[in-house]
Formats: sequence, C-alpha cells, structure tokens
Amino acid sequence: QVRLVESGGGSVQAGGSLRLSCAASGRTLTSYAMGWFRQAPGKEREFVAAIGWNPGITYYGDSVKGRFTISRDNAKNTAYLQMNNLEPEDTAVYYCAAARRPYIIGQDSSDFGFWGQGTQVTVSS
Repeated sequence: QVRLVESGGGSVQAGGSLRLSCAASGRTLTSYAMGWFRQAPGKEREFVAAIGWNPGITYYGDSVKGRFTISRDNAKNTAYLQMNNLEPEDTAVYYCAAARRPYIIGQDSSDFGFWGQGTQVTVSS
C-alpha cells in the first residue's frame, strides 16, 4: 500500500516562499506521475502541478505558472513543490498525489489513486 506524507507547510507573508515535500513509502514510485492539488475552504480541489516518471514532463495550473516548480528525487521516492512569490489566494490545504497506475499523467484528481493527508499553507497579506 502506498503512503504519502506531506511536509513543509506553514504560514508566510505574501511574496514569500515555501517548499513542500511528499515522501512516499510502501512502493517505489519511479514509474508513477506525482502531483499536487490544493483545496481552499468552500472551494473545490484544484490542480496545482504534476510531474511525470520522466522529470522533464511537467504540467502546471494556470494560477501558479511561473511561480511554482514541481520536482522529484526518485532516489528518495520524494516529490517537491517549490512555491515562490506566494499570494493570499494560494492559501489552502495542499495534497500530494500519485498516479493511479504507472506511465499515465493527468491534471484531474481522477488520474491519481494515492493521496496524502494534506498540509496547510497560509499566506497573509
């Protein structure tokens, strides 16, 4: 069974940076795309970023393009989300996810079958 554990969330002022980590255990996810989603209070879960089994394949949500960077370290079975120039609108619970099966990648939550418990990111103005 795959277990994903996020870390790195916290509170930051607008314009600041945070780096989220997602450590996977239970299965080597080298062949699985990894993704980040977020959900703000009263809003639907939103796609943030995804990275393929080939780290050269990346996708970003429109609201974070140019500010966030997704990466992975297969040797550590870990994915990261570097968030720069944070805005109050980025406040949400951020969830790490792994693809439902190997060698597929998407931008919808239904493309992902394994989820972390989430980490809170709060950006103040």
